[in-house]
Amino acid sequence: MSRRKVVVIEDEPDILEVIDYNLTREGFSVFAAASGDEGLKAILREAPDLVLLDLLLPGLDGIEVCRKLKMDPVTQKIPIIMVSAKGEESDIVLGLGVGADDYVTKPFRPKELIARVKAVLRRGALKDEEAEGERIMRGDLVIDAIRHEVRLGGEVISFTATEFRLLHLLAAHPGRVFTRDQLVSRVIGGGAAVIDRNIDVHIRAIRKKLGEHRSLIGTVRGVGYRFQEEPFED
Repeated sequence: MSRRKVVVIEDEPDILEVIDYNLTREGFSVFAAASGDEGLKAILREAPDLVLLDLLLPGLDGIEVCRKLKMDPVTQKIPIIMVSAKGEESDIVLGLGVGADDYVTKPFRPKELIARVKAVLRRGALKDEEAEGERIMRGDLVIDAIRHEVRLGGEVISFTATEFRLLHLLAAHPGRVFTRDQLVSRVIGGGAAVIDRNIDVHIRAIRKKLGEHRSLIGTVRGVGYRFQEEPFED
């Protein structure tokens, strides 16, 4: 069984070292980031089982990172534990209100943090079982945002993070036409240095990986793309 992944977004080296040591000792694979922007990139790259998120970070703070993760269909199911020196009730309410699954105040005891991590993961496993019906299923194609996994005819197909996000968005809205600008904004992010024609490159890559089912992704000339409502008919 592969080790569970945890992305830790923490800018204090001493605290990061304590978290890294204790999680690794418990059998987790740890990926660290020192800012909110770096953390988002690490999450998209690693597709972790859980995120430990500091509240006060350079660049995007923990609240904004949490909001972005919960607004994205690809990452919204990833459990988040906020770890912060801000321990007032209003801070905890704010953190949980934007979607965090738990809130741990600094200083913390490592054993307590590990216990919280395991408890959140147990709850997440139960939610996964309950949410199995929420997977997008279109004929032989199954897109599982929780596992960040695509299966076609029972075979797992590897997609980059951007390709997965594009396919998930289109398949979640069969028949709806998305312009290239909309896809850039919703999948890549409005602040990204990406021109709309780069979407065409990602779409071509998705179609190539879908093979004989490439017609799932339809082109609306002069507008953009849509997921075909009758996906397996030529």
